[in-house]
Amino acid sequence: MRIFTIGYEGTTQEAFIATLREAGVSVVADVRAVPLSRRLGFSKNVLAASLREAGIDYVGLKALGTPPAGREAARKGNHAGLAAVYEGQLREPEAIVQAEQLIELAAEKPTALLCFERDPACCHRTLLIDAVMPDADVTHLFA
Repeated sequence: MRIFTIGYEGTTQEAFIATLREAGVSVVADVRAVPLSRRLGFSKNVLAASLREAGIDYVGLKALGTPPAGREAARKGNHAGLAAVYEGQLREPEAIVQAEQLIELAAEKPTALLCFERDPACCHRTLLIDAVMPDADVTHLFA
């Protein structure tokens, strides 16, 4: 299985969508717990509409996002704290269901995990892949 990841930190919606199209991504799986953004064009509804216009599907998987304590640990550069909090999040029933949805989706179509952080090493996207699809062929995209 192949999976892409992408963060929108420091980019524009136009460059973001162009990067997805160039990579052949068919679906963006938004794994933000709070799919809102102060960055123009990256809040859930606006982003979903723009992706649709570009021929890319959008799926919101909020339960696979990072809870507040994990986001706080990430802001402080505490990756071990983020990992511990996120491990607990992935045991939640809704997260288990959405992880299965993600696996099925990625098996069917080229799928990119979306979050804010540009660097996947600092983001829960990498933790998610390691936990639910450890054998996936991962490509990190940068817009």
